Amino acid sequence: MSALAFDLRNTSGFLVADAHGRVVGRVEGPMYGTSPETPDALSVRFGFLARRRRLVPADSIEQIDDGSRVIGLRVPREAIRAFL
Repeated sequence: MSALAFDLRNTSGFLVADAHGRVVGRVEGPMYGTSPETPDALSVRFGFLARRRRLVPADSIEQIDDGSRVIGLRVPREAIRAFL
């Protein structure tokens, strides 16, 4: 678990980059799991016409840059699970 607590509620539209700096996709919205008040993960759209999605857990986020609207991950792209 990360030592820093990030507010994931207002990250819709942010770009997500993996540990190597490659773009993973764009945040579609936060996903709530264990608590209805605090999001546990982000839904990230990727692929042709953004029809596919990846589930980015909150503990894989290294930093969030509000100025450039980019979320940096500490894991490579291959470690992120795809869904739907």
